[in-house]
This record gives sequence, C-alpha cells and structure tokens, in this order.
Amino acid sequence: MAHHKSALKRIRSDRKKALRNRYYHKTTRNAVRALRATTDPKKAAEMLPTVSAMLDKLAKNNVIHKNKASNLKSSLAVYIAKL
Repeated sequence: MAHHKSALKRIRSDRKKALRNRYYHKTTRNAVRALRATTDPKKAAEMLPTVSAMLDKLAKNNVIHKNKASNLKSSLAVYIAKL
C-alpha cells in the first residue's frame, strides 16, 4: 500500500490514464479494421486521413510506438493504392 498522499494520487491518475489509453487504442484498432474491410476506393481514401491522425495521436502520447504507427499508415496506404 502507498505511504504518501502523492503516491495515492499517482495510482488514481495512472488508472484513469490507462483506461483512457485503452479506449483510444481500441477505437483506433477498430477504425483500422473498418478501413481494411472497405472495398470501395473512394470511401477508403476518405477514411485514411482520419485513421492516420488517430495513429499519430497514439504515437505522440506513447500509447503505441512511432514506428508501429508509421508501419500501419504505410500498409494502409498500400492497401488503398491497390484498390
């Protein structure tokens, strides 16, 4: 158990941050899945900027690694180009 007030506060805030990060990560993963499931090139091209922005935000906040975000964005761009 924590012995300091600041440690207790840190535990509370870390829990809130973890929940928030989990929500944004799951939302982004679902957006990536939806983009990959799309077969319409026009709709996929519209979705790409929003999904890329979501990935960039996760990487900026260290929820995912910046290289993972870059690899995902690259593979999605290749997928759209092939449609």
